[in-house]
Amino acid sequence: MSSLVRPLFTAAIFALSAPAIVSAQTTAVPSIDRWMSPASPLTLVSAKRVDRLAFMVYERGQRNVYTAAAPDFRAQRLTRFLADDGIDLTDVKISDDGRVVVFVRGSAPNRWGWHANPNHDPAGGDRAIWAVRTSGGPAWRVATGASPELSPDGQWVLFTRDGQIHRARVLRTGPVSVADSGGVPLIRLWGRNGSPRWSPDGKRIAFVSEREHHAFVTVYDVATRTVQYVAPSVDCDGSPSWSPDGRYLAFARTPGTPFGLQRRTPPGNDNPAVGCGNGFGAPASTAVTEGQSNLVRAPGFFTSSLPGGYRLALMVADVAGAKNITSPLVAAQIPAREVWHNAVGDSVFTSLVNMTWAGNSIAFPVNVPKDEWERWYAVPATGGTPVRLTTTDGIIEDATSVAWSRDGGRTMYYTTNAGDIEKRHIWAVPTDGRAAPVRLSAGDGVETYPQPLASGKQIAVLAFGARTPASVALVPTGGGAPRIIYPTLARDFPQAAHVTPEVVTTRAEDGLEISNQLFLPRDLKPGERRPAIVFVHGGPRRQMLPAYHYMQFYHWSYATNQWLADQGYVVLSVNYRRGVGYGKSFRDAPNARDKGNSEYLDVVAGAKYLQQRGDVDASRIGIWGLSYGGLLAAQALARNSDIFVAGVDMAGVHHYDYSLDSTSSGFRSAAIGAIEQWKSPVFLVHGDDDRNVDFAQTVGLVQLLRARNVYHELMVVPDDLHESMLHANWIDTFDRMGVFLKRFVWNRETPPAMR
Repeated sequence: MSSLVRPLFTAAIFALSAPAIVSAQTTAVPSIDRWMSPASPLTLVSAKRVDRLAFMVYERGQRNVYTAAAPDFRAQRLTRFLADDGIDLTDVKISDDGRVVVFVRGSAPNRWGWHANPNHDPAGGDRAIWAVRTSGGPAWRVATGASPELSPDGQWVLFTRDGQIHRARVLRTGPVSVADSGGVPLIRLWGRNGSPRWSPDGKRIAFVSEREHHAFVTVYDVATRTVQYVAPSVDCDGSPSWSPDGRYLAFARTPGTPFGLQRRTPPGNDNPAVGCGNGFGAPASTAVTEGQSNLVRAPGFFTSSLPGGYRLALMVADVAGAKNITSPLVAAQIPAREVWHNAVGDSVFTSLVNMTWAGNSIAFPVNVPKDEWERWYAVPATGGTPVRLTTTDGIIEDATSVAWSRDGGRTMYYTTNAGDIEKRHIWAVPTDGRAAPVRLSAGDGVETYPQPLASGKQIAVLAFGARTPASVALVPTGGGAPRIIYPTLARDFPQAAHVTPEVVTTRAEDGLEISNQLFLPRDLKPGERRPAIVFVHGGPRRQMLPAYHYMQFYHWSYATNQWLADQGYVVLSVNYRRGVGYGKSFRDAPNARDKGNSEYLDVVAGAKYLQQRGDVDASRIGIWGLSYGGLLAAQALARNSDIFVAGVDMAGVHHYDYSLDSTSSGFRSAAIGAIEQWKSPVFLVHGDDDRNVDFAQTVGLVQLLRARNVYHELMVVPDDLHESMLHANWIDTFDRMGVFLKRFVWNRETPPAMR
């Protein structure tokens, strides 16, 4: 494949809305195939009691589970899904002893309840929990379901369906009953029951039972098959977290819904649609008082609080101690005590979502007002004042950025860009708050997804470099450079053809500074002027890095930008406002999206920077992006066809609120608001089962382009998602994009007339 060159038209499933016209000029480009060939580990988990890893690997569309264990950590493939079939593989979990791995195959349903079916299987799509032994042997289907919660011993998985908790047997030695396969609920109670959590010994299950305007934390005893409610009240309880020894259960409490915010429950509704407004204390839906006049505004009608006037409490229950209760009524309840609460009117500590028991403390993320960075705090389980753990100034992006040591969580490991704003590295901090965080991973790459090993000697991470795609690596807990254990790059991967992007700063028209990555061709000669391409990421809450990215599409985007630079383009990747990594003020920049699309100023600033460079031909600048990047690519072509001579819009948004009031902010901020100025050719790509951007966005745009005779090539992929699930589709998409850019940016061809 190293010498493969693809012509203009490649795959029968793609349709053009323009006739097949091949220019007399050269329109062939080298295929992107080699640049997207490496096996890419995308998720990572570690066992609690042994030094063993499990991770999902994407390789040319094949999605498989791998494992690696001490002492040599040689990676082994466990599953044999060897087709580019578009079936996703997610939710990888490993048992505490490292003997069993469970995972989910298939995508979530769309709003009509259909599972993704990108390979057009006449039987339709599916989503199920699977399992495989790390010692080898074929994988097997466990149950229809998703989001498995694996028992510590690897014997069972819990999952929710239709508001009830199901259990399926993972390891099977005989006939499988309906209950063993999760066909009937393990726990069937009134309410919407979810968030199941095994106790560390696997003897109990904690879960949340949402009852519309209040919610209970509940404990199920596996041996006795009995249920106990934890300090039931009129309030909204959630986020249960077991102590490392399994004796105690911590949970959050917020007040129940007051009369003025309650929704009227229809007669006969035996299972509420949402609990506590699906947000602990928020209105469940439209209030019954909406539209009424002369509303009572006295305290308690539209406001709610816990005793003392505060709105958030950390509760701890002694679950093991509740065994000695003999009263029949009280026996069904487990008492709990409040160990901490926020202050009345507190605007800092407003939520305990995603909290976890860490050592002798309970840790949780906090969105501190007027603080530019994400923070984690901890409260001693016996009570006390919250202590800030993450004193570093940098982003802590999501749940995959945080992990806890295997000694009961006495150390927090996290990924942040503190001290190196354009990258990501691993840091550690004791959860008792008695020491400052320290950076562990050394070097000039990017490290994410920390997973501490049971021995406490190393942390597994996903590592990336400017020339090195996604890899599994080990970092010493005492600090040091990552040691890559997987994969070994093939000889035909063009590693030597990569360039190291330069971080450059531009200034938008309104004065905001923007960070960008500049890819310069290796063969660029002094005095030579090259065509240029602007890349805009999606999200918009993303940050492109001067290295391979930790998210799959942006990993490919980085490879694509390298591929374009290797063809001779100067490429600029723009980290426009509303992205992450540069603080909350930057992320929440005003006048953005349908309020003025101020982020487009940053795209224009990037293009003007390129125009002013002595090595760029200002008359040959193109643009490409997907999702929000597609939105901005469309904006560029509509507003500035004088700057951007062609563009690629993948699954972009072109109209914000479907209002055609030409004076509205939404209309004027969208690409369609400038449609009369759109002159440059565009390559449109969209899957019609997109669950992120309505396919109708492309349907509507094409009508506008047709009516104005704007040249466009259209690639519609039936049954595919926001980002294609098929590797072959990506190769064809990028190869066709390369040809399109070669024709209309590099060669500056005159677009053929539409007919």
